[in-house]
Order: sequence, then structure tokens, then C-alpha cells
Amino acid sequence: MIELITPRLTCSSLSEADWPFFLSLYQNPAVMRFVMDELSETDIREAFDPRLAPWTPGAEHWLCLVVRDREQGHPLGLTGFIQRETAIAEVGFIFSPAAQGKGYGFESLQAVCDFAFTEGAMRRLSATVTVGNKASRRLLEKTGFVLEGELRESYQLGGKWHNDWLLGLLRSEFVFPSP
Repeated sequence: MIELITPRLTCSSLSEADWPFFLSLYQNPAVMRFVMDELSETDIREAFDPRLAPWTPGAEHWLCLVVRDREQGHPLGLTGFIQRETAIAEVGFIFSPAAQGKGYGFESLQAVCDFAFTEGAMRRLSATVTVGNKASRRLLEKTGFVLEGELRESYQLGGKWHNDWLLGLLRSEFVFPSP
């Protein structure tokens, strides 16, 4: 089991017990607004199950971590990454509406980037954000990601084509958190 600890958070490997929280996030239109169209519970379960597998460097599935507040242990969101090529991974995160805007995304993403660059042996991290999702773009840029471009009509959401922002972060650019 992987566990990343920050001053306010614990980010730990997804487990079967996290299914209700995972389902609630994926069924929340406010959370999924810029991520994907509505899915059936069966489709959400099909996204959940592969994330239960133990993650090791080079794994072809998402390292999916549940972000919890350290005091109460309440789940706040999900974060993690998936290796796309040798030493290159894509990060991702979603948070419940009640947890948004409180710095949890930044704190957990810093921990994920630190882990990806050290334990995961990544040299580059990327992120794809639907144009208009300004909060996610700001979070990534605050963490050190740089806007590298925009893909036109790259993603279909709500029956319409949307552009995607592409952001990247190199290991040499990342400011590692103080111990």
C-alpha cells in the first residue's frame, strides 16, 4: 500500500472500502463537469476495479490515491498518475465540491509529483485539462506545470467538441517540498 503524508493530508492507495466515495465523485455533475459525460454505475465500477491493483513503477494502470484529511480521515478527493511512456506520466485529480478551494489539491499534487519523480522514476509529468477548467489549470501552474499548448477540438463532452490545454512539468523544474 502506498501512503503519502502531508501536513494536513494522507493520500493512500484506493481500496474496496472506497467504492462508495469513488462512486459519489463520479456521479456528481459538478465534479465531472470538465472531466466526462455521465456514466452508468457499471461503467464507473469498470473504471474503479483496475485502480485496485497494487501499483509499482512501470505499471500500466493508474496509481489512484484517496486524499483524506489527517484529523478526521474523511475522504476529500482522488489523485494520482498513470505512466504513458518510459519515464513520462500523466497526473490527474478530482475533489468533492466541499473540498475544493481549500488548498488540498495543491498539497496532494505536490506529494504526488514528489513521489512520481523519486519513487516512480519519472522525468516528465503531463496534464490535460479541458479549456474552461480554470481552477485545475491554476492548481497545476501553482505546482510548477507550464502550459505547453492547446489541442483544438480534442475532447467531446456534453455532445460538443472542446479544446484541451496541455501542461507539463520536468523533474529538473519541480520544487521538491521541504521534509
